[in-house]
Amino acid sequence: MSAVLLMVLAPQALAGTALPATIHDTERSRPADTARTLNVTDTAHLRYISHTGALLYEEGAASGTLPGSMRAHCNISSTVTANFTIYTHGGTITGHGTATPHGAGIYESFAGSFQVTGGTGNYAHAHGHAGLSGTFDRRTYALTVQTTGRLSY
Repeated sequence: MSAVLLMVLAPQALAGTALPATIHDTERSRPADTARTLNVTDTAHLRYISHTGALLYEEGAASGTLPGSMRAHCNISSTVTANFTIYTHGGTITGHGTATPHGAGIYESFAGSFQVTGGTGNYAHAHGHAGLSGTFDRRTYALTVQTTGRLSY
């Protein structure tokens, strides 16, 4: 799942997107009307678009199991929180996540988790969870988010 939060969340995770990854479809032989579950690994490279107060709007490319693009609304403070939408060829995936930042330099790392709460198209009934980690560039507000987890749809 892509994310940001940050696929952020990170998770298009995030937060934000095309990502190299390996797909492990555990239910390839099931009929089309039953749920599928994927082990997903994605990376999103998000760039700053705008802000409203402390809320940053980010978007960018995601690559990996679910390549596409991603948009995230992130609040980066003593915790990092984000809502995200990933845009894939088969539909959208939405969710939210939380991470804990570490460090005080130009590049701040963070780690946490996110949840997929829904989507459209092929992912209309998407749900799942994943771990996320990444970095935040304090000069450019760019986010890089890596996610690993399971997605059912």
